[in-house]
Amino acid sequence: MLFKHLRTISMVGLMSLMMVGCASMGDGTVAQKRQAILDMQQNALARLYTEKPDTRSQIRDAAGYAVFTNANINVIFVSAGTGYGVVTNNATGQQTYMNMAEGGVGLGLGAKDYRVVMVFHSQQSMDYFIENGWTVGGNADAAAKAGNKGVSAEGEGYMGNVTIYTMTESGLALQATIKGTKFWVDKELN
Repeated sequence: MLFKHLRTISMVGLMSLMMVGCASMGDGTVAQKRQAILDMQQNALARLYTEKPDTRSQIRDAAGYAVFTNANINVIFVSAGTGYGVVTNNATGQQTYMNMAEGGVGLGLGAKDYRVVMVFHSQQSMDYFIENGWTVGGNADAAAKAGNKGVSAEGEGYMGNVTIYTMTESGLALQATIKGTKFWVDKELN
């Protein structure tokens, strides 16, 4: 019995380490890393605008928006993920590069790569996010997707003055978790 628990914990630890490698920016100059994030942002927004055309005006009229890429893994009762992204202030054009990490508990199995777009409907909600960066919530999803093939259940959520859209890029997952996510300013890229 103890061996099973140790094996499960070891497997979660190994998968978490693998995910950190998958979601990290890797090598490159600061300018190259920023450009990679901006490219990811443009690709995610293009997809969102295609799938939900009304979001274009919603984002244009908002105080700002954030786009993150996240790699997430769920093994039985534990969920973990890491990622990075950028917050854009629509009034000033300022971009704040950020990192993220998440952990949760629930029931599930699988791994997925997905994008998160957050629309900040007030300056206060955007400033709070940049300065504090915590979110807590529930997540239930199913995904079996590779590139343009396969299916996934996408989500849309609201937290106060923030609208959140998620879009699965690839992965195979079936999970229902309660998780917390920490976002923080990337000191190297800002």
